[in-house]
Amino acid sequence: MRERPKAFREEINSGKWTAHPFIAPDESYLIWDSEQEDGYGDSDLYISFRQEDGSWGPAINMGPEINSKFEDNRGMVSHDGKYFFFNRIQHGKTFEESEVNIFWVNAQIIETLRKN
Repeated sequence: MRERPKAFREEINSGKWTAHPFIAPDESYLIWDSEQEDGYGDSDLYISFRQEDGSWGPAINMGPEINSKFEDNRGMVSHDGKYFFFNRIQHGKTFEESEVNIFWVNAQIIETLRKN
């Protein structure tokens, strides 16, 4: 039996554009990209941690260590939980002039954000 899709509450679904969710294998956090007023650029990566009651906590901008003035998106964690990967798009005047690169950092940044 299939479940009906359920929209996340406004803690997650806010801003101009919200997309590309990644949920931790243990379902303890959710990462996505969104264009929001508090962002650093075109779109930023955000994280929300699962609360003790099963709800999702507030959206936390992943900060300037991850986000830039460009379009940062499609965050995901490696299967072993060691690395956090994401894309950065620097839009050019045309599609052909745009630059898309993959970045990675130690996934410990997630635990640092969890503690804050």
